[in-house]
Amino acid sequence: MITPMERLYAAATGAPSDRIPVFCHLIDQGAAELGMSLQEYYSNGEHVAEGQLIMQRKYGYDNLWSLFYVAREAEMLGCKKILYASDGPPNVDDFVIKTYDDIHRLTIPENLQSNPALAENLKCLRLLKDETKGSIPLFAYITSSMTMPALLMGMDKWMELLFLGPREVRDELLAKCSDFFVKEFNALKDAGADIFCYSAPFCSTDFLPMRVIEELSIPWMQRDLQDVGTAGVVFFGASARINQVIGRVMEKTGITTYYPSPLEDVAESREIIAGRALYAGVINDIQLIRWSREEIRKEVKRIIDAGMPGGRFFFGTLLMPAPIPPDNIRAMLEAAYEFGSYKHTG
Repeated sequence: MITPMERLYAAATGAPSDRIPVFCHLIDQGAAELGMSLQEYYSNGEHVAEGQLIMQRKYGYDNLWSLFYVAREAEMLGCKKILYASDGPPNVDDFVIKTYDDIHRLTIPENLQSNPALAENLKCLRLLKDETKGSIPLFAYITSSMTMPALLMGMDKWMELLFLGPREVRDELLAKCSDFFVKEFNALKDAGADIFCYSAPFCSTDFLPMRVIEELSIPWMQRDLQDVGTAGVVFFGASARINQVIGRVMEKTGITTYYPSPLEDVAESREIIAGRALYAGVINDIQLIRWSREEIRKEVKRIIDAGMPGGRFFFGTLLMPAPIPPDNIRAMLEAAYEFGSYKHTG
């Protein structure tokens, strides 16, 4: 029987397999499976590991996550207040950086592995690695240096600094964020992460003009990755469109896996990549809250039919909203297994 890790390797290398990999990102749903509030659930890496294993065994998809919530990275750098909701992911409720002086005072922990906010994520990874013994890809989420300031100071203040603020202050903050990225990456890798979801929406023309991407975003991506390498790194626009920049990112960074937006044309992604990298066809999972079973199957088939020809392709979701009915999750995954089967395509 083919394992999820073998299935991913086959997709990346063109080796024979039973079907394309199917990645389903069920994060908050583990709390409900264990009968916990999100705050209790995310207080302990053992809870998250157990929730992840339950969800994967329940639905049979090809990945596991160590992500708690994106705001966790802000906690690692001093955020003291997190806002918890009953039906959505926790978020930053008090920014670390309020003035430029806070940027000067910002210190990257020397030993990040002992940071309390990261320690539970690392515990989760180690438990998942021990349980699966390398048979299922373990995903970790990590924010690019160009994106991290938005978590630390808010989107409006970051955009103001990026375009109008003192260049030396901007670059000081970016350098600290890049140093943090490297430490976090290495800590996650040492704990057992196989796949790094490299969140870089500030390398999308949805956020920045192409000129700024060329002058700032890509060079900072290069700095992030120069010491850690690109093995296992997935360029993720966090639902922002990336087709327009894939060619330049591939050329400048060497990243070989891409996770386009659900808003993009899957066939266009295939043509741009032209067999040079592994890439995803991504469903707009917010619509799964209201779609019928027939609508879900039609959309999954459309995505796979557009992306699967030529190989080096997988099916994926964004961070699945908690209100999606379990029957709709199952309908999506059953359709992906069916239409993504190599037997189905002949």
